[in-house]
Amino acid sequence: MACNSCTTENGGQPKGCKNNGTCGTDSCNKLTVFDWLANMSLPNGEKPFNWVEVRFKNGRKHYYKNTENLTLSIGDVVATQATSGHDIGMVTLTGELVRVQMKRKNIDQEGEEILKIYRKASQKDIDIWSAARDREEPMKVKARQYAIDLKLEMKISDIEFQGDASKATFYYTAEDRVDFRELIKVFAREFKIRVEMKQVGFRQEASRLGGIGSCGRELCCSTWLTDFRSVSTSAARYQQLSLNPQKLAGQCGKLKCCLNYELDTYLDALKDFPKTDIKLQTEKGTAVCQKTDIFKGHMWYAYEGEWMNWHKITTEHANEIIGLNKKNKKAVSLEEYASELLNDTKTEFENVVGQDSLTRFDSPKPNNKRKNRRNNKNKKKPQNAKNNAK
Repeated sequence: MACNSCTTENGGQPKGCKNNGTCGTDSCNKLTVFDWLANMSLPNGEKPFNWVEVRFKNGRKHYYKNTENLTLSIGDVVATQATSGHDIGMVTLTGELVRVQMKRKNIDQEGEEILKIYRKASQKDIDIWSAARDREEPMKVKARQYAIDLKLEMKISDIEFQGDASKATFYYTAEDRVDFRELIKVFAREFKIRVEMKQVGFRQEASRLGGIGSCGRELCCSTWLTDFRSVSTSAARYQQLSLNPQKLAGQCGKLKCCLNYELDTYLDALKDFPKTDIKLQTEKGTAVCQKTDIFKGHMWYAYEGEWMNWHKITTEHANEIIGLNKKNKKAVSLEEYASELLNDTKTEFENVVGQDSLTRFDSPKPNNKRKNRRNNKNKKKPQNAKNNAK
């Protein structure tokens, strides 16, 4: 859902609010939050929670204490405390949900490093902030060139100015440790600003920059995902996916986060399946598992030496044969268990509409053959009449 000013121009082209991340309704930003407690009033005598959640560039969020008792609501631009000077951000959450979020992230309300909100941002603060944001993109191009000139194996992925334009944070990614002391001197000399270097992981870089995934939707890490759990190739094996790194890797170059979404469901379904490395002992021979169908609960086995002939049985039958083998008994053959599934292979569909043709609603085409036959008969009749007259 976009803000009210995100309309379209003539011809259907998107117009956009052009607020550059400072949309008043906060619905054009990343990691948006819905305050489902906004319409509920506090009990009598209870004071509202005096902490607020403030969002900065590319989804970076921090929690600040409202010591001045300002009347703040979602979408307000505020000046917040920083290490030196002040920063400019947007309020994304107020009230009791902030208490829940701080508890979930283990943020101490009585800690020593408590950051405060100074005031609501004035027009002068917003102008300085906007001018600093406009400098970020050309600075990033130059910063990358300086890193290449110094032959540093690192990538400058993003630059974020502080709200008062007194400091710039350079986010970079690198495989190994990088000695960027000389690079900081070049940045300070060329850009005339205090420089802070911050290394981020490849997943964090993708979440900051954003993009479109192979599914056609915006990246989960840049829209709603806040924690990055480790993803291993075993998640793809459990889901019987092809171990193709080009398909399993996301834009960050690592395994896709969505491989973990349905992993628990697959693990629950696989509890009823026997291990695929267990061989079935039958009187006809030893059978080895070739394929499994997690959704239907079927398994395919083939006798050793007859690898082209697969026999489909259910997981219950496979566990039954394994139970017999543990008792030093052998099943007769796989064909006895596979024959029970032969009757279920055909599916009969009922015709609920009453007509089988998919083009039943199309207008009937004219039959040109009948017209041609009639025209040919009319042409022949005058000739036969002349012959009879003669």
